[in-house]
Amino acid sequence: MAIEVIAASDENIPWLIASDRHVSEAWVRRCVSLGEYLIARQDSSPIGFLRFSWFWGTIPYMDLIYVLPDNQRRGAGTALLQVWEEAMRERGARLLMTSSMSDEPEPQAWHRRNGFKVSGKLTFGNLQPVPEVFFIKPL
Repeated sequence: MAIEVIAASDENIPWLIASDRHVSEAWVRRCVSLGEYLIARQDSSPIGFLRFSWFWGTIPYMDLIYVLPDNQRRGAGTALLQVWEEAMRERGARLLMTSSMSDEPEPQAWHRRNGFKVSGKLTFGNLQPVPEVFFIKPL
């Protein structure tokens, strides 16, 4: 089955609220209103999403990419990334950013396979003692 990637709309908000457990409902609504979510669909049903923001207001930053467990390793994440990259390129971006926890080797490997390179690490004290690994990808 073909994977379709679309910009999230208001009709996707209930699914995003249920699926994106890292942020509040208000944040989901904000991101949808600003066009900062992409949805991967199969047979018109959502199977994954990519949420992004803007680091320093200028660098596209992939906050989170998520694919439902039964749909992982079938190209949805790559499709989301490719559509996002092209959209950011069209908006004049010359660099993409993302990150992963240092104790998550699988997501880090996925980023590397998709052309991202490690740029540095940060810790956030008691808020997040495990270092966050930052990745960049020139466009």
